[in-house]
Amino acid sequence: MALMSLTCFLAQAKDIPNEKLEDTMLFGDVRSGDEHIPFATVMVKGTTVGTAADASGHYKLVGIPEGTQQVVVSAVGFQPRSYELSFKTGEAVTLLAELETDDIGLEQVVVTADRSEKSRREASTIVSTISPRLFESTQSVTLSEGLSFTPGLRMENNCQNCGFTQVRMNGLEGPYSQILINSRPVFSGLAGVYGLELIPANMIDRVEVVRGGGSALFGSNAIAGTINLITKEPVQDIYSINSSISVIGNNGDTDFNLSMNGSIVSEDYRSGMSFYGFKRQRDPYDANDDGFSEMSTIENGTFGASFFKRMGLRSKLNLDYFFINESRRGGNDFDVPNHEADISEAVDHEINSVNLTFDQFMRDHDKLSFFAAMQHVDRGSYYGAEKDLSAYGHTKDLAYSVGSQYHRDIDQFLFSPSELVMGVEMSSDDLTDQKLGYFDLETMEHVGTTTITDQSVKTFGFFAQNEWVTNKWRLSLGFRAEHYAITDQADSNGDISGNVFSPRASVLYNLSESVQLRSSFAKGYRAPQIFDEDLHIETSGARQVIHENDPDLEQENSHSATFSIDLSQAFGRWQTQLLAEGFYTALENPFTNQYGAADENGRVVYTRTNAEDGAKVQGINLEFNASPGIRWMLQSGFTLQQSKYESPQEFDERRFFRTPNSYGYLALSYSPTESFKASLTGNYTGKMLVPYFGNTLDNPEAGQLNKVDPFFDFGLKVSQNLKLSDDFSVQLYAGAKNLFDAYQNDFDFGIDRDPGYIYGPLSPRTIYFGIKLGNIF
Repeated sequence: MALMSLTCFLAQAKDIPNEKLEDTMLFGDVRSGDEHIPFATVMVKGTTVGTAADASGHYKLVGIPEGTQQVVVSAVGFQPRSYELSFKTGEAVTLLAELETDDIGLEQVVVTADRSEKSRREASTIVSTISPRLFESTQSVTLSEGLSFTPGLRMENNCQNCGFTQVRMNGLEGPYSQILINSRPVFSGLAGVYGLELIPANMIDRVEVVRGGGSALFGSNAIAGTINLITKEPVQDIYSINSSISVIGNNGDTDFNLSMNGSIVSEDYRSGMSFYGFKRQRDPYDANDDGFSEMSTIENGTFGASFFKRMGLRSKLNLDYFFINESRRGGNDFDVPNHEADISEAVDHEINSVNLTFDQFMRDHDKLSFFAAMQHVDRGSYYGAEKDLSAYGHTKDLAYSVGSQYHRDIDQFLFSPSELVMGVEMSSDDLTDQKLGYFDLETMEHVGTTTITDQSVKTFGFFAQNEWVTNKWRLSLGFRAEHYAITDQADSNGDISGNVFSPRASVLYNLSESVQLRSSFAKGYRAPQIFDEDLHIETSGARQVIHENDPDLEQENSHSATFSIDLSQAFGRWQTQLLAEGFYTALENPFTNQYGAADENGRVVYTRTNAEDGAKVQGINLEFNASPGIRWMLQSGFTLQQSKYESPQEFDERRFFRTPNSYGYLALSYSPTESFKASLTGNYTGKMLVPYFGNTLDNPEAGQLNKVDPFFDFGLKVSQNLKLSDDFSVQLYAGAKNLFDAYQNDFDFGIDRDPGYIYGPLSPRTIYFGIKLGNIF
């Protein structure tokens, strides 16, 4: 109801009257060579005034302030360009904009570096972008399928039953990275258990990845870096419907997906709305014919919308909302209730997320922003085996973040012009985890509902960052001061608080027009709270694995540094980019797991403790992109790294488990015509150590550490566009994921299997077909 009321307000809100502005007008077209660029964006810098070109590349813009203004013209795949124009009442100005191609995104605008729009080349920290074009080339239905096509990132599946996934960045596991939604930290640990596979790709405009913690604007717990999901914002009137069917493996199991997108923008470009929907139904997949699934069944329904309203010349209100309803289940006997199956790991999610942002340009050179974001997760679960009635659970989580940020361009501060960013932020995460009541057949008594966790984590932060700018240098110095307080109503001894000061520094040096050097340093921490893996239980007939914190668990601290060289050079029609980025992270009191022995009920506790002597993660990310024009595009990346504790841990091993020393990706696309496209993609995963506690061992409780072989997952996709009219086209496509079926061949089996023994590609060979309808592809 509140959302509907706010929508009505946005639709009825009126701009501040100003008779002078009604007669100023800009019109023209946007071209690249002899070709018009449809749907290019035309904005007046320092204001919220803007518009988008139509399908023919022509535009008209009214309501421009009098005087000299900077007009910025941009479009996907082209270098943005700024024009200085003068406007007077009663006069129309013509601008025939000419843009140069930017096929590999060297001049792409990003926001994750300092929460303000900036060219990637001007950002003092490296920002990697996953575009809709890459999601499409790889046939990535969800966010999780596309993340591996970025340097330093690797997706992995951690559970044979339910498909609990996480993304590793620079060799550090999932909780070391901060997932942001439109730059807001509301993606909680509960959402993170399955969230990367819950989020559909069609709701994402792009994903921006910052490796390392060189920016003070994001939380000190972003030790490995940040992954920022930017949702789609209305730019022009568009619509599309996309449907695909996939056949998984050789058993005939299917994965059906249906998505839709649309947006509507007012003629004066002062208000607009975009919306998206997603429906998915996936069958369970059994890889070794033992009757138990290796891929869970999934049913996902998602709807979301984004609204904006320009409240005058210099202010803008944005509202984003999405709802996800997802059910998944792994194990066996899917047609019976969970407690009637031999093994069942099942969860039902309802996720509501909302983000409200108000931007006010004070003058041409400063901006004040206020924001409030919230995400609520309601999850019902069952993690049980052998018809266990006590395995039902219910978990709720409410995360929110509110704050403000001030950004100012300063003409001269000390020795050069600079950009100042400062702000305050308060975030909270309230988690309640319950084990539901049941009837105990042995005692013939009812056992009541038990609260396992009732935790609240509150963080108050202040950040400031100043970036000095010269022709050659960009030097950024900043800090983030935070106070965190963790309380647990279910465990009074679990209350913890602390104060953390985290300095951040980064520098960019333009050695030449084609060579850039960057370096950054950051200090971070992880508080001893509940993490995503604590909200997942590995289940089999032989044992249940539960993660807990040691009562004496202390805060983990980190010191990280990066250094990179970025070379971009044009050779005739070829645009090329080569990036080499070294990284180093030292962990103090790093969290590690101590494996406990199984009790009489098969319950095993992995206790999170602090490793005594610390740990080090170091390596190099390599990225190479090249394109001779719009017909060819090559994107590739490779990581060489090493992750070790200073002293031996479980299995008397110093190396991190499930962490290969080498991994990479490749994506090559070719469009011989405007209507046809072929894409080749691949992911390489090197050798790694994986613990095994399965039923093939003489002593499963002691376990065994296996070194698993490398994998190369190869994909192929072809598509053909059919333009039936100016505003309606059809796209037909087909392809294969993991074409050569490079899939794990030693899964554990039976009711007593080890569900945590899973590695390699996320799916076996999968053949898919699809059709897309709409007015823009």
